[in-house]
Amino acid sequence: MKQLTIAVGIIRDAQQRIFLTQRAADSHMANKWEFAGGKLEAGESAEQALKRELNEEVGIEVTGYQPFTTVEHRFNDRHVTLHFFLVEQWQGEPYGREGQPQRWVAQSELDATEFSPANAEVIARLQRAG
Repeated sequence: MKQLTIAVGIIRDAQQRIFLTQRAADSHMANKWEFAGGKLEAGESAEQALKRELNEEVGIEVTGYQPFTTVEHRFNDRHVTLHFFLVEQWQGEPYGREGQPQRWVAQSELDATEFSPANAEVIARLQRAG
């Protein structure tokens, strides 16, 4: 079974809105909404991957973040470890750098059914806090 370790940024602005992008139609969990992030490269820490991936995917330079939670999730074909970080300080304006659809959503209005099941626990926690 494939093992993946992923750094995920919960990009939240001063109005308590969360920036989301949509997964490609040909990817795992196609067309689901997601928090920006990606796989750790060899020798890379979760924090390093977070900064690199958010720059590559949504064009921001992360200047402030804090660990939020770590989630283990098993799909039929893979096991993922997701390191979530709350990102509230950055330079630049986030956008779908790879042409992917994007949107800002009020934290309290996040809908877990629009995301991969691996995100359910995180979304529930954000809704309670929002």
